[in-house]
Amino acid sequence: MALAAALAVGAVTATRRCRRVVVTGSSMQPTLTSGDRLLVIRAGRPRAGHLVVVPDPRQPDRLLVKRATEVRDGQVVVRGDNPASSTDSRDFGPMPFDVLKGRAVYRYSPAERAGWLR
Repeated sequence: MALAAALAVGAVTATRRCRRVVVTGSSMQPTLTSGDRLLVIRAGRPRAGHLVVVPDPRQPDRLLVKRATEVRDGQVVVRGDNPASSTDSRDFGPMPFDVLKGRAVYRYSPAERAGWLR
């Protein structure tokens, strides 16, 4: 299984421009937990349900992983899966497409939770 996961990560890395992101906090529980390590690809227009990475409007150097809940007119509304612990579009409004850093597609660590994200 570990070899298959490594090959999958390698294939995605080789075929698309990607980055790695480490999840901090509880805003995306139960889908993602603090410490999860994700592979993020630069993708086209997001769809509702995608896990997207956006800069935090309060601290632009900090990245947020959120779920796209609505896509409209060049903007995406993002929300955390754990609303009680999430700062998201309810606080800062929709995010323009051009600031999106990408879409989280694969969790590569911890090993027991590794796999493709839906």
